[in-house]
Amino acid sequence: MKVCFETFGCRLNRAEALEEEAKYLARGWTRVETHADADLRVVRGCSVTARAQSECERLIAHIRRKYPFKRVIVAGCLENRTGGYVVRAPAGGPGGAEAPVPTRTARAYLKVQDGCSCGCTFCIVPKFRGRPVSVPFEDVLAKARRFIEAGYHEIVVTGCNLSLYSSEGRRLPDLVAALAELTPEDPASRDRCRIRLGSVEPTSVADDTVAAVAEHANACRFLHMPVQSGSNMVLTAMRRPYFAKDVDRILSLAEGKMPGLGLGCDIMTGFPGETDLDFAATTGLLRRHRFSNAHVFPFSARPGTKAEALPDQITRELRALRADEVSAIVQAAREKFARSFVGREVEVVVEGEKEICGWTGEYLWCKATNILPKVRRKDIVRVRVLEARDDRLSGVAF
Repeated sequence: MKVCFETFGCRLNRAEALEEEAKYLARGWTRVETHADADLRVVRGCSVTARAQSECERLIAHIRRKYPFKRVIVAGCLENRTGGYVVRAPAGGPGGAEAPVPTRTARAYLKVQDGCSCGCTFCIVPKFRGRPVSVPFEDVLAKARRFIEAGYHEIVVTGCNLSLYSSEGRRLPDLVAALAELTPEDPASRDRCRIRLGSVEPTSVADDTVAAVAEHANACRFLHMPVQSGSNMVLTAMRRPYFAKDVDRILSLAEGKMPGLGLGCDIMTGFPGETDLDFAATTGLLRRHRFSNAHVFPFSARPGTKAEALPDQITRELRALRADEVSAIVQAAREKFARSFVGREVEVVVEGEKEICGWTGEYLWCKATNILPKVRRKDIVRVRVLEARDDRLSGVAF
């Protein structure tokens, strides 16, 4: 039997899709790339915005029209608004006492937490993910060890809201430290595996998380925060659990402890009631800190959320213009950040099959102009950066 996977949305969805795929393969299924070749299609959907849901629904409708007699399984965060076309996968997908380790990707995706209790006015995710639930601490470490045994040299830690991780009194900073200590931290060691955190909310746990990352060389020097806005008025209307001063404090702490740190963020433009001054507060935040990566979302009135009914909705055109301005600010900062690595050494986890290329710990794409013997996909290598073209690095691997 042949199965085709389509995955939308965040790293958490990707982690779950890879785990499900590994279970199918362990039971004798063959993974194929095209819908035409598949006996079963598994769509892991996303409803984080109305646009994301619409894209998922269009794909599902297309599959059902073109292949009306073949099964479609829909999982992930997707609401069935039209009815009749979804066969929802049982929890966890195909069975198995011990889930097999996904091995197809160059980097491992480790799910440690699910669910959220924040209740943001723009977010529908808790409807699908439910209340916060954490994977037991020792189970996380056991899964990480299996990834390392499978040859991975980077583990991406994912969750619906990583900042809510809690297991027997141990929080995210404790988990970061324990994961980083699973392998040697010496950059010269070929057994080394680095740890990359997904999105970390700018709440109180972030201070200790920053400290844990700074104390361990195996933790990637990259911090992604779902900032959303630099305006306290907008953050309050969103019901975010922090203010702009908290973001400034945490980022300043991180930049002080880890010079050369890569910073990422989520920014939503055009939230209902966002004035020019509110937007200026967001661009000011972006200029105060060196964000080298951003996911920029013009506000989308997601049905079923409180934000959909808020007054003072912003026009689609203005939302888009503000998103373009944010993207331009971050892209300029990203290119400047990339140029700062010329003449320096970086670590790259190899993603290419025939060339040395991949992401640095700071989340910049880097390609080596030479080939080293016995280097394989998933390996971690050092590259001396000779050039930065736009936001991409190139240099010599050694």
